[in-house]
Amino acid sequence: MTTLLISDLHLHPAAPEITEGFFAWLERNTQRPVTLYILGDFFDAWIGDDLMALGAQDPTGHAALANQVAARLRAASERGCGIYLMHGNRDFLLGDQFAEAAGAELLPESCIIELAGKPVLLMHGDSLCTRDEAYMAFRAQARNPQWQAGVLAMPIPERLALAQRMREQSGEANSTKAEDIMDVTSEEVVRVMQEHQVNTLIHGHTHRPAVHPVEQLDDEQAVRFVLGDWSREHGWEIRADDTGIELSRFAFSETND
Repeated sequence: MTTLLISDLHLHPAAPEITEGFFAWLERNTQRPVTLYILGDFFDAWIGDDLMALGAQDPTGHAALANQVAARLRAASERGCGIYLMHGNRDFLLGDQFAEAAGAELLPESCIIELAGKPVLLMHGDSLCTRDEAYMAFRAQARNPQWQAGVLAMPIPERLALAQRMREQSGEANSTKAEDIMDVTSEEVVRVMQEHQVNTLIHGHTHRPAVHPVEQLDDEQAVRFVLGDWSREHGWEIRADDTGIELSRFAFSETND
């Protein structure tokens, strides 16, 4: 069976081209049973599963988007597609309600699966960026259950405003950071791969798609696959089967052929 992996779609009401591109890609790739892993930042922001209940009453369009995406994933699930979701740094509040509506299963922040006959470690990738101390401090706060409970207790308009402020602050902070600070730390990559006893790692987050040999592991086969983020015209995927693992970019126009 084919396994597909994607990350960093950043679905948002203001970017309908990405949503439609994803729907076309999903329809094309799930006409026969496959397994799909979505490795975080599926949504550009997620303020809580209770937003879905607002439906058309939400003027921002986030509720409608969430319900449309859940319905498309559920349809793929009913066609025999196994769907797995991982939290990212933008959608860490995704919960069981959305997963159930989507016919999906939520994953821990790291997990090992078998691809092409070998164990592979999956992560979103933000925890690997240890040189970005400001972000790592925020990450620790955002993954704290008490902090999350406090946010989810806020009225929905306040949560939407908070999400907007956080995106703006993140953009401002990143504009002044050195490029290497926002990339993964090689020592952390080696540490987690050794800890999990794997020679293949797949993640997203950095928006720097590539296939990197991990030379520090002293293993000629050690490799790190980095998924790219989706734009209004292109997406990135990893496709794995018994023959191997391949990272590629595709144009949305290809999904409509």
